[in-house]
Amino acid sequence: MSEIKTDKLSGVGTAGVILVTGEGNSTTTNLQQGLAKAWCQYNGQATTPVFFDSFNCSSLTDVGTGTQAPQLTNPFSNNYFAQPSTSHASGVSWCLAVYTGGKTTNQMYFTSVNTSSVAIDANPVEGTAHGDLA
Repeated sequence: MSEIKTDKLSGVGTAGVILVTGEGNSTTTNLQQGLAKAWCQYNGQATTPVFFDSFNCSSLTDVGTGTQAPQLTNPFSNNYFAQPSTSHASGVSWCLAVYTGGKTTNQMYFTSVNTSSVAIDANPVEGTAHGDLA
């Protein structure tokens, strides 16, 4: 088995472009574009919501019942980044964290709702963000 150790990778044609051959050897993935640029897991039921763990998130703002806004350490280049998420609430059979507006280049935005689409505080709430950093 071979091992490569390095502190930096650079593409030959363009410094930030590195293609990785995918499964089946028929497609390639741009390594830089394929990475999550931010993620977090937090307790939205706490009096002051708190991160369990995160990457590229500096703080967490409690916007209101069921809604929190993780602030990003390094912003995106625009508001068109993808933000998939999930959440869970004790005693609730189904709960989902959804995007309801408010995200900016330096902030994600999650609202947890139940089956009746009523905002509820959830724990845990988990989210990632994919897109181009500024």
